[in-house]
This record gives sequence, C-alpha cells and structure tokens, in this order.
Amino acid sequence: MKRTSTAYWIITALFSAFMIFSSIGGITLHPDAVTMLHDHLGYPLYFIRWISVFKIIGAIAILLPRVPARVKEWAYFGFFIDLFMGMVSFIGVGDPIGGWAPMIIFIGVLIVAYWLHHKRLAHRNTNQH
Repeated sequence: MKRTSTAYWIITALFSAFMIFSSIGGITLHPDAVTMLHDHLGYPLYFIRWISVFKIIGAIAILLPRVPARVKEWAYFGFFIDLFMGMVSFIGVGDPIGGWAPMIIFIGVLIVAYWLHHKRLAHRNTNQH
C-alpha cells in the first residue's frame, strides 16, 4: 500500500501543479493565453477566467486529504471534461495531431491518478472494517 500511496501523491501533485500553472495565464488573461484560447480556439474571455479558477479549485480539492471523496470525484470528472473538450477544440479548429495529441498524455495521467485514488480509498475502507 505504501507504493500505491507514494505513486498517488507524486502523480497527483504533478498533475495538480500542471493544472494550477496552466491556469495562471487564464486568470490573468496573459497575452499568450488569450492568443491561444480566445483568438485561436474562440473561447470567450470570461469563460477562460472561470475555467481557470475552477481548475485551481479542483487541483486543491484533489490535493487536500480531508476533502470528501465525492468532491474529489467531481474534481476528477471536471478535469476530464476540461482536457477532453480542450482536445476536441483543437481538433475542431483543424490543428494537426501534434497540436492536440499531448492532451492524451495528460488525460492518461489523470486516469492513473484517479485509479490510484480509488485504490487508496478501497484500502482505507477495507482497513476500517
């Protein structure tokens, strides 16, 4: 179980850091973020800010141990929707595979973090009985 827990924390911390750092440009409406998300993909500026705020809240939710499992479930689901729809958006504007394929890696990391989260929950529930 120690290996699972260690892997969970490393993967979750790295994934959360990515989500937080990728949100900063959206919150501040950094010119690079505006160019990519607004000008290229067509997202409204208010949406860019809100989705960035929610990504930070989700990252905090999956990092904090005392957050209820159901809240974490919603955070993981929100991240999946964010990443998947981001990939769909890049495909929709005609970007080549090199422009959107990295999203598959992040979705994969998210799935592994989610799977490890459930393994830890199952172990915790087994030990409580």
